[in-house]
Amino acid sequence: MELLAFLIDFILHVDKHLELFVSTYGAWVYALLFLIVFVETGVVVMPFLPGDSLLFIAGALSGTGMLDFWSATAVLLAAAVLGDQCNFQIGHHFGPRVFQWENSRWFNRKAFDRAHAFYERYGGITIVLARFMPFIRTFAPFVAGVAAMNRARFTAYNVGGALVWVLGICSAGYFFGNLPWVREHLEIIIWGLILVPGLIAIYGAWRGARAQPAQP
Repeated sequence: MELLAFLIDFILHVDKHLELFVSTYGAWVYALLFLIVFVETGVVVMPFLPGDSLLFIAGALSGTGMLDFWSATAVLLAAAVLGDQCNFQIGHHFGPRVFQWENSRWFNRKAFDRAHAFYERYGGITIVLARFMPFIRTFAPFVAGVAAMNRARFTAYNVGGALVWVLGICSAGYFFGNLPWVREHLEIIIWGLILVPGLIAIYGAWRGARAQPAQP
C-alpha cells in the first residue's frame, strides 16, 4: 500500500519529485528520466508509469534552467524508441510461445491473421497515435510484435512517433509549463494528460466494437 501511495503521489506531483531529485542528485536525473520512459514503453506490465506528464514536466524544468532541454529530449527520445523496440521484441518472441501456435486451444489462426493484416495495413499510424495514449502505448508495440508486423516498418513508425511525442510534449512544457496559470492548475493538467487520451481510446474501442459485424 505504501508503494502504491508513493506511485500515485509521484504521478500527480511529478514536478516536485523531479525538482527534489535534481537538487539532490543533479545530472543523475537524466538516468531517472530514461528509466521511467523505457520501463513504461518497454515493459508490458508497467503501463501505469507517468509518460506524458513526465515529458511535460521535463520540458518545464528545462524552461527554468534546472535541466538542459536538448539533453533531456535526447535521453527521453532514446528511451521511447528503445522501449518500444524492446516491447515489440518481447511480443514477437514470446507471443507464439505463449499460444504455442496451432497446437494450443488458445490460439486462433484466423484472429492472428486478422491482427497481422491489420498491423501491416494500419499498424504504422496505430504506433504513432498510441504514443499519446496512456496504457495503449505500452501494449501497442507488444501486440505489433505478436501480430508479426514487419520489423523495418515498425521501427520507422516507432522513431517517427517518438520524435513527435517527445519533442511535442517537451516543447509544450518548455514554453507553457512555467506560466502562472499552468503552475496553479498543474495537477488538473496532469489528470487531463492521463484521463482524456484514455477516455478517447475507450470510446474508439467501443465504437469499433459496435461497428463490427456480428459473427455468424
